[in-house]
Amino acid sequence: MAAAAAVASHFERVTVVERDVLPLDASPRPGTPQDNHLHGLFLGGLHAFGELFPGFADELSRVGAVPLRLNLDFREEFPGFDPFFPQRDLGWAIYTMSRPLFELVARRYVRKLSNVAMRDGCRALHIVASKDGSATGVRLETKDRSDETLPADLVIDASRRGVLSLSFLAETGRPRPEQTDIGIDLTYATTTFAAPEGLRNWKAVVTIPEMPASSRTGYLVPMEGNRWIALISERHIEMPSPDPDEFMSRMQQLRTSTIYDAIKDVQRLDGIHRFSIPENSWQHYERLEDFPRGLLPIGDAICRFNPIYGQGMTIASQEACILKDLLAKRAGAKDPIAGLAQAFLAEVRPLLADAWSQSAAPDFAHPQTRGERPADLDNSLRFGAGLLRLAGRDPAVHKLMMRVRQLVEPCSALGDPELVRRVESEMMADTR
Repeated sequence: MAAAAAVASHFERVTVVERDVLPLDASPRPGTPQDNHLHGLFLGGLHAFGELFPGFADELSRVGAVPLRLNLDFREEFPGFDPFFPQRDLGWAIYTMSRPLFELVARRYVRKLSNVAMRDGCRALHIVASKDGSATGVRLETKDRSDETLPADLVIDASRRGVLSLSFLAETGRPRPEQTDIGIDLTYATTTFAAPEGLRNWKAVVTIPEMPASSRTGYLVPMEGNRWIALISERHIEMPSPDPDEFMSRMQQLRTSTIYDAIKDVQRLDGIHRFSIPENSWQHYERLEDFPRGLLPIGDAICRFNPIYGQGMTIASQEACILKDLLAKRAGAKDPIAGLAQAFLAEVRPLLADAWSQSAAPDFAHPQTRGERPADLDNSLRFGAGLLRLAGRDPAVHKLMMRVRQLVEPCSALGDPELVRRVESEMMADTR
């Protein structure tokens, strides 16, 4: 949806090809097998969607998404900050909602664009190549199971694994891009509860374990319909069972009892949904010397993040904004598509690198995580711990740290020499 909005003002026609028959309401769909689970849209993503879809935040509020004040409404239960990290109003609001509701709002905006057609119930089978190896269209399986070739000047691959792009590279004699993987073996289980009446000093809770001894993390977040969505994640274990009693038992075994105490006596509204992901993957298309004209991967087709950190939707929307800006700069060019993908991939790389680095260090804090550990891993983990301790005492540092975590500021914003000196003092104090 974000990519469609980004290109709509620069092309005569935009066609969104979607395998699922799209619901008219906020219902789950099979093409997003994780859509029953907790999703997050960071502040950086809210800003990006607002750029693509003016009034987006107001529309989320209108349809029932829950506004949360950062970080006043969050109870963050980090080890060493018991009972919880300081709750401060940092001056921003984000919204929490189900993934299907979020998609519904985005689709409504896209459907208002007069030159955008939604082809749901159609499966993209193959990217069509010209004799010179450019992408010139997509071969589809339509709703009636017939084949159709859809010509295109630009093919944007927004699929989950980017299989079509990788196949196209192979079929046109190009090498597969280098790939970075982090083996996380993450499993999680989710259900929803009726949110009870009553006053609390939080709207959302996250309970962080003592790492690396444990990876069991719990989340309780409000969503539309006066509901809570509860998620428990763990690493390097077998897929949890769908048994509600087991789900509650695992919640009871979290490091604190906050989430369990909140849900133990309220009505469960759904079954236990489960999901697993073996690794995070980054396809380094930007390193290819001969990237095909007319093809542009975006979102998970380039980089699939650990979903437990909630970065994916925000990064995808920010990539779409980069694409929109690039097309605007090229609008007067004789051939605006020439070199477009290379320019796009170069510009999104720092964005991806920042988000990847923020999740890679805590991923590798778990000894069983597979992949090449960063050379400075120990220092990165210690710096993160020192920054967190400093943010607990200093509201200004807390605000800056959250702007980086919410993907509003780059990681380089934490490189101010005075801030680094203060964090290093925290690191030294922790070793005494």
